[in-house]
Amino acid sequence: MKNPDNLEGTGTREEGPQGPDRRGFLKTSLAMGIAATAGTFALNLGAAPAAEAPVKKKLPTKWDESYDVVVIGSGFAGLAAAAEAAGKGATVLILEKMPVYGGNSIINGGEYNAWTDKLKMRENFKLGVDSSDIHKADTLKGGDFYGSPELVEILTAESPKALDWMIDEGGLKLRPVLNRTGGHSQYRTHTCVEGVGKGFTEALRRIAEKRGAKMRLKAKVSWLWRKDVDSPVLGVELETGRGPVNIRARKAVVLASGGFGRDVPMRQVYNPSLNAGYNCTNHKGATGEMIRYAQAIGAEAIHMAFIQLYPYADPETGILDAPAVYPFRGPGYGIVYVNEKGVRFVNEQERRDVVSRAEMATGGKKTFSIFNEAMIPKMGTMEEAEKAVAAGRFVRAATLGELATKIGIDPAVLTETIKKHDGYLKAKKDPEFGKNITDVMISQEQGPYYAIAQWPAVHHTMGGLRVNKDTQVLDIWGKPIPRLYAAGEITGGLHGANRLGGNATPDATVFGRIAGLRAAAEKI
Repeated sequence: MKNPDNLEGTGTREEGPQGPDRRGFLKTSLAMGIAATAGTFALNLGAAPAAEAPVKKKLPTKWDESYDVVVIGSGFAGLAAAAEAAGKGATVLILEKMPVYGGNSIINGGEYNAWTDKLKMRENFKLGVDSSDIHKADTLKGGDFYGSPELVEILTAESPKALDWMIDEGGLKLRPVLNRTGGHSQYRTHTCVEGVGKGFTEALRRIAEKRGAKMRLKAKVSWLWRKDVDSPVLGVELETGRGPVNIRARKAVVLASGGFGRDVPMRQVYNPSLNAGYNCTNHKGATGEMIRYAQAIGAEAIHMAFIQLYPYADPETGILDAPAVYPFRGPGYGIVYVNEKGVRFVNEQERRDVVSRAEMATGGKKTFSIFNEAMIPKMGTMEEAEKAVAAGRFVRAATLGELATKIGIDPAVLTETIKKHDGYLKAKKDPEFGKNITDVMISQEQGPYYAIAQWPAVHHTMGGLRVNKDTQVLDIWGKPIPRLYAAGEITGGLHGANRLGGNATPDATVFGRIAGLRAAAEKI
């Protein structure tokens, strides 16, 4: 899946012989198509699949409410945008369609990649050298070089600053550990003390509320208002039990509503293989309608077929709970992945798409992560582990043979696999899969031992709305749509073909901050 020509990778279009003519034709055709709806009718190009609005929608003759900035979505990106916009004196309303705030952010693994932090953890733990440039190189390589270098550079340069901001102003607390997770060449993955995304969302919520942003739950947006292809976005239509409510955005609308992992028909439009047979780690509201509404007012989407599987989800439910993050955190400290026969099948340091494909290639229905108790402080806490054992998510045993029996594996095979892996750690060389052995990896010569079952589930949609470095949403001709911004999983073009784990939180937070500042700076 290499992209040697870097087509779309830098945020530019391929200028083939018929490119400009084609765009001119499209613009003329669309202009003719909306001529009949000019005046009191809103722009609705109807270009998106499964468009959820009638062909003609009348522009509001009056606004029921008005705010400077309207933010759609209350995850990392939405909260960061709201906090920064409110900090600049804008009146800000966050609209969240679900009955609780946070979206996928509040239930994610609580991971955040930054090459440094104000606590200087990497330096204090003597975990080697890292930099913004190294993080950038890992991210671009991890996405098969489809990602925009410009956007990735902003992500990696600003990630530490956003992390320190949440610590200083939001009261974020981090565990005293750094992980080297799949696809990363360095130890840079930070974990909040809560071990789930709520640690970050609560920090951002505190900043946003302290600065005066307001949040409304059960507030489902049903349209974006724009008059024509040259006009700014005016506001939003809100679906309520009393009928539609129209909210004006005097300065800007910020889209931060996440991806479309839960929308099976939409997934299959772009990636037909990801049918309903796949579990999904996402919350039920990750259905992508804001992408479709944005497309209907002229926005362009990019990389929509790039949809990530999380290889460590519960095989039965697809859940991404606290135990399901241990396999993700463990590669830097010596965790071992085995198939149903008890044999390793992949380099544990590989990125998520590689691990997922390797799992499915085993021909089984699940794989396992194997680790011992000495590793737990590097991946979580003993309290979490005890809860996971009580819930049946972790299987624990005094010996490898006993553990193997409990999970249905030949004891001799699993014991030999772990013994061989311990030998690789001592020799600092993995002849089977080429794992990069480091001094902080822990052998499994001593128990107790743990296992957790894992299997791929739909997790993250790398594609979404095309944006520029200022988070302005671009239209199908490459021009910013006035007063429309977007950040987080609703956007595409940054991660490329594959998102490295731990990059989603800084992506959403960094670009959410930019979106909020830019939105607040718009003139009324």
